[in-house]
Amino acid sequence: MVRRTKEEAAATRDSILDAAEILFAKQGVSRTTLQHIASAAGVTRGAIYWHFVDKGALYSAMMDRATMPMDAAVKLLDERPAGDPLQRLRDEMMAVLQIVVTDDTARRVFEIATLKTEFTDEVDSARVRKREAVCEWRGRMETQLAQARDEGRLPAGVDPRNASMCMWIMLDGLLRNWLFESEAFDLVQLGGEVIDTFLAGLRAR
Repeated sequence: MVRRTKEEAAATRDSILDAAEILFAKQGVSRTTLQHIASAAGVTRGAIYWHFVDKGALYSAMMDRATMPMDAAVKLLDERPAGDPLQRLRDEMMAVLQIVVTDDTARRVFEIATLKTEFTDEVDSARVRKREAVCEWRGRMETQLAQARDEGRLPAGVDPRNASMCMWIMLDGLLRNWLFESEAFDLVQLGGEVIDTFLAGLRAR
């Protein structure tokens, strides 16, 4: 009986998170109330409060449950043998684009984090989470660019910090524009061309 109760509680929690994910993606985080989520999940607001202190905690749990595209790319590629750091960097960026295109859940949660989250006090943890994720990703880019410069694969005048900032802005812009209007262009094809053009420009400096 205890095991069944735990399983039922876990199922209820998942249904709440599923409903929140769909509603956040459809109408934005700030416009979605706990009552909206409760109705969509077929539970009471009390059931939501049993699992989550507030909407901010629910939002954080939804993000924790999902595999964000950048995290997934790192997980898939982090165990590779050492090689050309610029190729590793390109592979990671291309993996992000591929995951966003092919993984519906990852795309939806990434869209929520990128386009549908208003940084209010209610979900202030989102601001912290996004800042940490961006810093971590840019740090990886900067490390690989610095290694490429040290190995002579990039000119000595290339500033890894500035270059990583440019690459992040480029990647973020590609994703935002595609999520806003996915029919406008092929994310993987155009993204590959943009990334290759930027890397070629760094090598030619």
